[in-house]
Amino acid sequence: MTVKKYLDKNVYEAAVERIDFIFKNFEKIYLSFSGGKDSGIMLNLALDYMKKNNITKKIGILFIDLEAQYKVTIEYIKETFIENSDMLDVYWCCLPLNLRNSLSVFEPFWTPWDLDNKEKWVRNYPDFPCITERKHPFKFFRKNMEFEEFIYKFGEWYANGKKTACLVGIRSDESFNRFRTIAFKHKSMLRNISWTTKISKTEKLYSCYPIYDWKNRDIWIASYKFNWDYNKLYDLFYKAGLKLDKMRICQPYGDDQRIGLNLFRVIEPETWAKVVNRVSGANFGNIYCGSKALGYRKIKLPEGHTWKSYTRLLLETLPRAVSDSYKKKFAKFIKHWKSKGSVVNTSWMPEEAVLSGEFSSRGRKNQPLVVYRDIPDKLPFWAESKKLGPSWRRMAVCVLKNDQLCRSLSFSQTKKQRERMQILLEKYRII
Repeated sequence: MTVKKYLDKNVYEAAVERIDFIFKNFEKIYLSFSGGKDSGIMLNLALDYMKKNNITKKIGILFIDLEAQYKVTIEYIKETFIENSDMLDVYWCCLPLNLRNSLSVFEPFWTPWDLDNKEKWVRNYPDFPCITERKHPFKFFRKNMEFEEFIYKFGEWYANGKKTACLVGIRSDESFNRFRTIAFKHKSMLRNISWTTKISKTEKLYSCYPIYDWKNRDIWIASYKFNWDYNKLYDLFYKAGLKLDKMRICQPYGDDQRIGLNLFRVIEPETWAKVVNRVSGANFGNIYCGSKALGYRKIKLPEGHTWKSYTRLLLETLPRAVSDSYKKKFAKFIKHWKSKGSVVNTSWMPEEAVLSGEFSSRGRKNQPLVVYRDIPDKLPFWAESKKLGPSWRRMAVCVLKNDQLCRSLSFSQTKKQRERMQILLEKYRII
């Protein structure tokens, strides 16, 4: 069990110390920049350190332009790069990478800056020196690379055999996965420092998270106190009624991001029309995201159905290949809960669950494991939301959300699955 340890200093002082450590222990430094508040804070911290210490050597900036982005974001990024051009070595990448499209079963991925669909682009190439498919320095690049693969390959390319730090503006309070990135004890770290993670096979390339312990309020207090510039899109988000923890700057068609798709209509109507026209299913998602139609809020079971029969009905409505993909995942999901099970509070156990007689050897060690003789039709909403057990309702919601990766069932995407999904994409594109 990981226990938080509090330091006798504020998060700004701690971040400055981490930045100092990074500049003194790495030959090369680059920052993964999105135009969001967190990467913006990271950039300002680095620039302030360079100015105070008279560092003239430039740091790298990797900005992957996802095409379907707000104009105000692009304007902020351009102004930031121009204003600090003497300290930044900018890689503004407008490349056709594969991104998740959660709004269509026929087009599970979309490709920004795809020259074959240039007439649908949300924006033209920016008025700034940028890296495109026709003009780039990357020998490793290939069209339709996975976004995550490109990030990794870029880091190796930029490091070029030198000890290199990639500054990443993730914060542990944003999600459990981000907390785990920092707190995980079995990862490879630099000098056993938890806010570093080795991301290459050699000892040369590390991701560093200097603001991992910042909270939302710390971001905005620092921006005000030090008069740091920030993306004014956040002001528009605030005026549109968004809570601070719901403000995200990312591609609009992902599994979580699609909920905010309709914000384009409120904030930038001229961009919204192009965003909706850009990918298959976007107009449907714009209308129904956050509604029962896409698995949000409490879904009512159709009359005459159990959740098991309703799940099977939903699978029958899908294209054969997509349906088969779900069925394989569901079979693994069921098998896991019937054989390996999970640690749960034994004071609450569905009638289908029984103690397996075995104990957990990971995480909550020596806790009894619970398995299921049969899969319940449903569990209480609080239990399903915390993923404490399996149910047919969880599988039905997975289909309704078009969660083809089944992340809501705790699956992650494998390389083989990415390749298979790309084959499906090409197949249905031809049809």
